[in-house]
Amino acid sequence: MADPQLCRFCNRPLNRIFLDLGETPLANSYLKAEALDRPEPSYLLMVRLCDDCLLVQAQPVVPADHIFSDYAYFSSFSSSWLKHAQAYSHDMIERLKLDGQSFVVEIASNDGYLLRNFVAAGIPCLGIEPAENVAEAARAQGVPTEAVFFGADTARRVVAERGPADLMAANNVLAHVPDLNDFVAGFKILLAPTGTVTIEFPHVLQLIRHVQFDTIYHEHYSYFSLVTLNRVFAHHGLTLFDAQALPTHGGSLRIFVCHSDDPRAGLPTERLLALRREESDAGLDTVDGYSGMADKVAQVVTELRQFLGDARRDGKSVAAYGAAAKGNTLLNVAGIGSDQILFVADRSPHKQDHLLPGSHIPIVAPERIAEVKPDYLLVLPWNLIDEIRADWKDIAAWGGRFVTAIPQLKVW
Repeated sequence: MADPQLCRFCNRPLNRIFLDLGETPLANSYLKAEALDRPEPSYLLMVRLCDDCLLVQAQPVVPADHIFSDYAYFSSFSSSWLKHAQAYSHDMIERLKLDGQSFVVEIASNDGYLLRNFVAAGIPCLGIEPAENVAEAARAQGVPTEAVFFGADTARRVVAERGPADLMAANNVLAHVPDLNDFVAGFKILLAPTGTVTIEFPHVLQLIRHVQFDTIYHEHYSYFSLVTLNRVFAHHGLTLFDAQALPTHGGSLRIFVCHSDDPRAGLPTERLLALRREESDAGLDTVDGYSGMADKVAQVVTELRQFLGDARRDGKSVAAYGAAAKGNTLLNVAGIGSDQILFVADRSPHKQDHLLPGSHIPIVAPERIAEVKPDYLLVLPWNLIDEIRADWKDIAAWGGRFVTAIPQLKVW
């Protein structure tokens, strides 16, 4: 693992703090009640900015295999994410003319939520998913999946066994990679000469604009701009040739990457050029564009604490929805616990009957909402607010209202 005081891409000293969130437990380390008689580990959550390549990065205080070998997040429990994956799959099959002779590889393939679309189309594929418990769920759906971390060694083995990949997809994994250079080197090795890599990741521009500090947690090692990724991929002989803005996760990018000697490398699309201009206008090509986050975070925390205090004073009950990792960062940074929020409802049975890390708020099945009828439902995965409001519109029958805290407190 790289020295935490050196940039994980360019190896320069990290002297500039982007945001200090103190010490928090691991965001996806959900607890059983019997674990409360033991000390709960917590770790420094410090994010720095590289003055040279402008990579925003957290110190890797926890080894990746401590986080990802058994994982609580299953993609298939979000209906909107399933629709997103299906639309992507159909688009890539048409755009790249994929067929039964093609080979598709997804990195961090989770429970097969995306690759099952390629399986259904008769296109050979392989999922690479480090968490064995999640990989097994993918195999149960008929998606060939290896439980292994991706990097140069894995890429060399797969290309020797299966041949090069025509499409490599990596959704919401780039941030989770402690050894960034080894990971990107794997794409160079496994990608076919005319192949395409697509990578989706939350855009650091939106994190800054909309105070999305809750997307910062220990398993997110890096936060990316096009400015930085251009340098990272070029260093490994790869080039961004297209990009599109996506609404997922509060504002993401999907980049399209090819080998640097591919003709597409010299023909960047207008939407890629437009996104580069937007970043430049926001100052992301200078260190000044990354300043001021601490004050913005303090305002969010103050507003949420004030709301919960007012609700208690007025005799109003508050529950939460969505035991998301981002919610754990929010609650722990704000110092909120089970004395202020009754429970958090979540659709995943893998999280139910556990407690949130740090705050120790109990996780229950969603049916509990209708039984308790809370006055307010704090939606922790605020990026899914429209989906959740549609699913739970019946709370209006007892006067219940939704609440989100990011980028500022809003009662819906």
